[in-house]
Amino acid sequence: MSSKISKWTILPVAMLLLGAVAVAQDSSNTSSQGSTSSATTSAKPGEVAARKENQQDRIANGVKSGQLTAGETANLETKEAAINGETRADRAANGGKLTSAEKQQVNQQQNQLSKQIYNDKHNANTAKYGNNEVGQRRENQQDRIAQGVKSGQLTAGETAKLENQQKNINQQVKADRSANGGKLTPGEKQQVNKEQNAASKNIYNKKHNGNTQPGTKK
Repeated sequence: MSSKISKWTILPVAMLLLGAVAVAQDSSNTSSQGSTSSATTSAKPGEVAARKENQQDRIANGVKSGQLTAGETANLETKEAAINGETRADRAANGGKLTSAEKQQVNQQQNQLSKQIYNDKHNANTAKYGNNEVGQRRENQQDRIAQGVKSGQLTAGETAKLENQQKNINQQVKADRSANGGKLTPGEKQQVNKEQNAASKNIYNKKHNGNTQPGTKK
């Protein structure tokens, strides 16, 4: 973010290079965290949307691998949704287009988010499900959410709400286990399963409500 590169000096392949940097960054702990954050977005049409898609792919991969917890994912997607909302408002105010300054602002925000995605995926927090029925149910829900993000069926805002729901269930399970010597009572298991049934319906409805990430083929 400290490096400012003029949008006029970026070659047509900048978008491809940006995606390659992000993938390389997430695949290795030794990769430079500044590589993604220092890249800037050019004025080419569609590149803002491509940057958003790249961020969503990285988040989806983190959810699928367990590198991102439900709480981390909810926080990331809330920020992505805010950027998307700002972009929509700017376009609406400018006849469907973004000014050069607005594109630069969006890119700076995405650079910050990109760095947070990397940090959250490489910190000590991981999604631990456990080899039990409750744990497997949680993992299945996360896999479904990750698939929805990857396919574009889930918007950033929808994903944030779903992950907040999972975070609350996870916190409840953690508290119940702590109060019962690490185990859940039959009644607690039944309650968790009931809440996951409601979450499951919510995931399905949001994946099939017609709301998709921009550029998603229907």
